[in-house]
Amino acid sequence: MLPGERVPVPLPGVPTGPSEARPPAEAAPARPRLPKDKRTQLEGLFAALKVAPDDRSSKIIADRLDQLFSDSGSPSVDLLMARAGAAAEAKAFDLALQILDQVIEIEPDYVGALSKRATILYLRDDYGGALADIREVLAREPRHYSMLYGLALIMRELGDDKRALEAVRMARAVNPRLDGTEEMESQLSLKVEGRGI
Repeated sequence: MLPGERVPVPLPGVPTGPSEARPPAEAAPARPRLPKDKRTQLEGLFAALKVAPDDRSSKIIADRLDQLFSDSGSPSVDLLMARAGAAAEAKAFDLALQILDQVIEIEPDYVGALSKRATILYLRDDYGGALADIREVLAREPRHYSMLYGLALIMRELGDDKRALEAVRMARAVNPRLDGTEEMESQLSLKVEGRGI
């Protein structure tokens, strides 16, 4: 494998092409184990998110999950992520991607950098690159509702409404109050499944 080359991780319902038949020796690495306290926090927050009584509560829980995903545990990585964030805010996407590539080289399992890079690639209409990073994030955390929603957006853009509907439903199963997902699911279900009798 070349430096910086990404190995696709299969997503439910999303073809990966010829690499789908790769031998087990080349399969994606197992999900890294989070420290026990962080895992416990994630489990509790995901459970609370499903039953959040209102939008305000849901937003507070989602913000806490975002903080946990963003926490690299490394001051140097956090500094690079802050620089990448500032570059992205300034729409200096090339610089942001260069910094994120460095972060991922240092911490290849860091969900915060992978999801940030996927978002920037999506904004640049690089759907192939965004999908590769989304696969990596979901291999590490299948409940990452932002990446599931991103997957739904890309599938819809590519005209694959059925897979877009599957992805948005998975995102809503994790975070029922995620902005934009209820309307998207409604529109896609009408297109894919038609109107009920």
